Amino acid sequence: MTVSDVDILLVGGGVASAAAAAELRKQGFDGSITLVTRELLGPYHRPPITKALLGPDADAHDIAVHPASWWEDNDVRLLTRSAVVSLDTAGRTATLANKSVLHYQRALLATGAMVRRLNVDGAALDGIHYLRAPGNAQKLRSHAAHAKRAVLVGGSFIATEVAASLTAFGVHCTMVMPERAPLETAFGATVADHVSGLLRSRGVELVCGEQVAAFSGEGQVDGVRTISGRHIPADLVVVGIGAVPDTKLAKAAGLTIGPTGGIACDATLRTSAEHVYAAGDACEYDSTVHRRRLRLEHEEHAIAQGITAARNMLGAAIEHREIPYFWTDLADLARLEYVGPADEWDSERVAGSVGSGDFTVWYLQDDRVVAALTSGRKQDLDLARQLIATGLPDVAGE
Repeated sequence: MTVSDVDILLVGGGVASAAAAAELRKQGFDGSITLVTRELLGPYHRPPITKALLGPDADAHDIAVHPASWWEDNDVRLLTRSAVVSLDTAGRTATLANKSVLHYQRALLATGAMVRRLNVDGAALDGIHYLRAPGNAQKLRSHAAHAKRAVLVGGSFIATEVAASLTAFGVHCTMVMPERAPLETAFGATVADHVSGLLRSRGVELVCGEQVAAFSGEGQVDGVRTISGRHIPADLVVVGIGAVPDTKLAKAAGLTIGPTGGIACDATLRTSAEHVYAAGDACEYDSTVHRRRLRLEHEEHAIAQGITAARNMLGAAIEHREIPYFWTDLADLARLEYVGPADEWDSERVAGSVGSGDFTVWYLQDDRVVAALTSGRKQDLDLARQLIATGLPDVAGE
């Protein structure tokens, strides 16, 4: 058994770990850093998987967070195709899949999330795609080049983005979802109706208020059957029904898991173990800005959390007060940008014109702005951040 020492251990190969490594060096930390990931590649950006990597210029798109030379240039040890299989927080040791042991001083858990799979009859048929890694996008793009009909399962970001992207291949897309309209759960009726109109303008068929009961086919999927008995033909299927935080390592190490299912952290992103922090999709933290516990699966926020965790591993003891931001691209139809998030709101105020595609929806709770979504009015995002952070009464959208 090989035992080696490392000052800071980064577990997980996403943008949170990459941001933490960069911030540690930016802050002047000159100790040893090791990043361990089971991925075949170093940290990469995930949003392009449902956007650019499905487009015509996919092969020319570089999704790496840092150039290959960055890791050596910044003296960060990058262990790909590896994994931390156990963590002893009392002894501050991590055992890897190859049985080697790392003795660390501080650690960051950025283990991300796993796609939620649909367990119905026919779920193992060929032609059913889940998107989480670049290889998944490459396989889907290759399949779509010879397909005429696709079914997208789900009404959230992945299914909506992929439906918009696949229409560029001339593939007829049908979306099946339990919601009344796509994105309604996250953004409400105004945005959902707008997105529905955009998708239908590209020929996307929306089957709402329905759920998948089974996939049909012999070896290869040839259709989707809904609970109501409807059969929708398909040459390929993409399932986008959310993700599950990867907390297996944290649970086995005895770390506290929060009510949302993430690794429970305080406002500084410290876990229930004194020298262990968390960031990214698996991190559930006490947000003093939102006055509630929060767990998000958005890249910009994961980067911000990686930076906060890095500073706190160096002793800063600062609260993570970032106002989360994310965007969604519907091919060339629209870019929607959002700050929040709001888990509930009692009214919406619209500024601009939804019909023209130049608008902002302000989400209000007890006359306070709790979130804002904009299409074409980027300047409203900074005002929204200020109003959310301060908790001042609404002065927006007048």
